[in-house]
Amino acid sequence: MSAFQLFSLSAFLFIAAPLAAQEVLFNHQPDPKSKARVEAVALFNQPPPNGFLPVRVTITNPGEQEAEFTFSTTSSDGSYGGSGSVTTSTFRIQAAPGKTSRHDLLVPCTTVLNHGGQQSVNLRMTGPFGGNQGGLQTSYSDDQPAVLLSEPLYTPNASSLDAEASVRHGGRGYGSTSFAAKFDPRELPEDWRAYSGYDGIAMTDTDWGNASPGARNAILRWNRLGGELVIHALSTSSDLATLGIAPDAKGTRAAERSFGQITIVPLATDLKLDSAPTVSRFYSSPRLPALGKSIREDFGGSWQLQAEFGEQGYNYGLFILILVAFGIVVGPVNLFVFAKSGRRHRLFITTPIIALATSVLLVALIILIDGFGGRGMRTALMEVRPDDGENSAYLYQEQISRTGVLLGGGFEVTEPAMLTPVPLASSQWARLTQNNRGGGMRYEVLVRDGKLEVDGDWFQSRSEQGQFLRAIVPTRGRIEARSQAGPPTFLSTFDFPIETLFYRDENGGFWRADKITPGNAFTCREIAAGEKDHTQFMSEAISSLGPRSRRAFEPLADRNLHFVAVTTAAPGIDTLKGIKWQQTRTFITGPVAQP
Repeated sequence: MSAFQLFSLSAFLFIAAPLAAQEVLFNHQPDPKSKARVEAVALFNQPPPNGFLPVRVTITNPGEQEAEFTFSTTSSDGSYGGSGSVTTSTFRIQAAPGKTSRHDLLVPCTTVLNHGGQQSVNLRMTGPFGGNQGGLQTSYSDDQPAVLLSEPLYTPNASSLDAEASVRHGGRGYGSTSFAAKFDPRELPEDWRAYSGYDGIAMTDTDWGNASPGARNAILRWNRLGGELVIHALSTSSDLATLGIAPDAKGTRAAERSFGQITIVPLATDLKLDSAPTVSRFYSSPRLPALGKSIREDFGGSWQLQAEFGEQGYNYGLFILILVAFGIVVGPVNLFVFAKSGRRHRLFITTPIIALATSVLLVALIILIDGFGGRGMRTALMEVRPDDGENSAYLYQEQISRTGVLLGGGFEVTEPAMLTPVPLASSQWARLTQNNRGGGMRYEVLVRDGKLEVDGDWFQSRSEQGQFLRAIVPTRGRIEARSQAGPPTFLSTFDFPIETLFYRDENGGFWRADKITPGNAFTCREIAAGEKDHTQFMSEAISSLGPRSRRAFEPLADRNLHFVAVTTAAPGIDTLKGIKWQQTRTFITGPVAQP
């Protein structure tokens, strides 16, 4: 083999290597003689049951003019007859002339709500180079977590892990029974929302080192928001400190981090995993249940926020009377009074007028009774991390609303967030329920400039709907220590008042403060041994949260040098502007910032 052939082969292997753990959706070249090319690659080879699928688009535009391409995406859950849900998005990309450019897209995945359902994602391109398309599809069993596995672990272990996972869920589900999707550590996305639909990530410490700093930061943020991160260590010296991971408490190889947890597991150099404990770690031992299961099951009849919000029945009697009156007027009265014998031609005039007048009356009554816009309630759990330079708030927000007449359903979420519709218990108002497997809903989601642009059936006129929102918000808000000699004195830099705060000192003692205002120092009072202030507070707080938020919050309540607090003045993450939120109750926790 000549030196040139060796060089060509090496170059090919170098280019092809990063794609080994990815899925090429299409590689479009309109003319073999032209350098023009558009390639779309899914960075994970299986889409999640909700959240996003990261897709990398590379465009080579050899022309002298800017070219615009449109990428349309469709995600569906495979339900028969369109009874499930569909989520679409449209991206428009400008390709500069004479250059090769790379663009990372977050393709929204519809939330799979049917038990044992499938996720199908399709990407379609149109533009000056012609059109092309490609897609991915996978299936999930009822309670199966969505896991990402690095390619070095995937190749030697996939078949044994798939077999063990299949045993775990008894073969339920359709099509694939894969334990995990695979990824290339060198090509990981740098936006935490790319991982938001996955429950767990497993990789080696070498993979961790090969990931870019931006990707590692995104994974750690996803981990704080509830992700299960497992790092299999080939080096005996690998621990949280050497890997650059800050735990919430002292620990070297395992730690809880906000709502998630991280574990470092020793691994032999042959990269062979013990399938049973590996699968169990994600199926049976995670801190939080599979996100798909939480979305399907947490917001039904036992959802506390829905109980507090209350029920409202339809006024059927009034509308029935109007329809009966309409039948009488448009029938006998119309026939024998308005257009009696010899004047039947008037029916062509009187009938439309009666129908129009009745329609106007019905619309007026609906507006009078239900009004425009709507009202709702929200409960949020927020972990604030001012330490290690994070300056971020990790947020779970549950919300329920009931709408009257809506003039539009589109809105924008300006914070970096992930929004998921949740099925409610069956009622006269609910459109998406635990019994209708998606209800034929159609959603539109576009991630642009870090914002969510949303439209479709998220909110509908005269209906009741719930959403679960996860967000990571930059903030300088914190509780700062001023003096801990004697009763601890703190300062709140949050821009809203706090009603009640509890602090646990380094010896496990509890302190309380009330009516805390922004920018003013306050001193806590000690809770005596027999008092139940903290216990009652935590009991009420936990009962106010949905099951997933509750499980995330419970371990955070008793951390030394941390606080828990409640406020109804925090703004929350806004969605549809026409909704008047009657109450936003926010439970806040985090470490006290030291001077």
